[in-house]
Amino acid sequence: MLRVITLNLNGIRSAANKGFFEWLAQQDADVVCLQEVKAQEADLAAHMLAPAGFHGHFHCAEKKGYSGVAIYSKQKPLAVKSGVGVPEFDAEGRYIQADFDGFSVVSLYLPSGSSSEERQQAKFRFMEIFLPLLATLATSGRETIVCGDWNIAHKEADLKNWRSNQKNSGFLPEERAWLSRVLDELGWVDVYRRLHPETTSECYTWWSNRGQAWANNVGWRLDYQLATPGIAARATVAGVFKTQRFSDHAPLTIDYA
Repeated sequence: MLRVITLNLNGIRSAANKGFFEWLAQQDADVVCLQEVKAQEADLAAHMLAPAGFHGHFHCAEKKGYSGVAIYSKQKPLAVKSGVGVPEFDAEGRYIQADFDGFSVVSLYLPSGSSSEERQQAKFRFMEIFLPLLATLATSGRETIVCGDWNIAHKEADLKNWRSNQKNSGFLPEERAWLSRVLDELGWVDVYRRLHPETTSECYTWWSNRGQAWANNVGWRLDYQLATPGIAARATVAGVFKTQRFSDHAPLTIDYA
């Protein structure tokens, strides 16, 4: 079995203070993908760089306290690749890939466009350059899982208030159409939806800190594990952990046979 967890931490040190590492130690995970680390490696304690039993690899943003992704793995990777080859985004720490014997795992933090029109345009630029990279991964001959915060709710079933969010970043028609291309044209599989095709509020992985979004489960499904068909077909169990909160996102765990 292969257990893969993905979580946007909204700050690794903040999540640590909320019990994330104690929880992680009990999960028997094989690979853990993290986004929004919001720290440089030099600022992290040893147990954050590599928790007991794990190898740790980071791609941090140049700007302090911003973005950054990481992968923890029980098995030492054969190779690790950081960045997408575009300086604008590689400076923000948005992509890290670990290759293992027989499969690869990516931790991705796709830009958010919610703060300004400028950032929305940056998000569109990233999507444009990332599509061919996903195409290359899909045809590489390696089974691959791309985990992360995609910052897009794909369909109406993926957020509570879809009607009022159709003109908002994260649920724009262009963003949703792009994700459909990733799945329908490039052949990636939305593993959670493969196992849970039905509409249910259990799918949400992010809740705004405004109002009573968490209390009322007014959420969005922004965190995905997209996989190549071979390994996607091996997925047996997928769940979102909500018993304890480590950030404004919740961990998505998927087991592959």
